Amino acid sequence: MNKEIIKENLDYQKYYLKEFSYFDGECDITFNIVDINFEKKTINVAVTNRGKISVIEYDLHQDNNGDFFFKYGVTFDKIEVNDFETITD
Repeated sequence: MNKEIIKENLDYQKYYLKEFSYFDGECDITFNIVDINFEKKTINVAVTNRGKISVIEYDLHQDNNGDFFFKYGVTFDKIEVNDFETITD
């Protein structure tokens, strides 16, 4: 098996379904990573916002430290991928 495919699968498994909560000033918005592709620089997240769930694809950006993030909402708030965590019951 190709080493790049193995690495891509490990990256995907590392981030799959990790969760992040964000307060937008009125209520909490929950993000769950559905897919992340570092080659295409895209991330698909399930966004739970005021009781509605949407799966949205965002462009991934990289800051000067090498950390990945995407911009959310009309104010383009920076949501860092490293802030997502595994939620266990």
